Amino acid sequence: MVQRADINSVLSEIRNMRSQMMENQRVEQDNNIRGRMDGPSKVQETSDTPKFSDMLSQAVGSVNELQQTSGEMKTAYEMGDPNMDISRVMIASEKASISFEALTQVRNRVVKAYEDIMNMPV
Repeated sequence: MVQRADINSVLSEIRNMRSQMMENQRVEQDNNIRGRMDGPSKVQETSDTPKFSDMLSQAVGSVNELQQTSGEMKTAYEMGDPNMDISRVMIASEKASISFEALTQVRNRVVKAYEDIMNMPV
């Protein structure tokens, strides 16, 4: 019976905390609504979003780095480096291959979108 009382007290505390959270959310929402109606309108700051060209060049650089690392690991394994095991080499090779395929698909989609835009009537 002692455990039952403890469970009930825990449940009541959880309910109290939940009601307090709900009340805090209501107050916050009311303040937000009042602030929008009463206060001056805020100018939203523009966030520095990266340019598509920057993102693409970063992706190309990342794929290139993966391919170089994979090539170096393959060479080290072929030369008989005792610290290089075949599983690490194969994983690096597959990572490079998959990332290259993904980059190729992105490039194909960008080219297709560009062609679609260029074929639109003005």
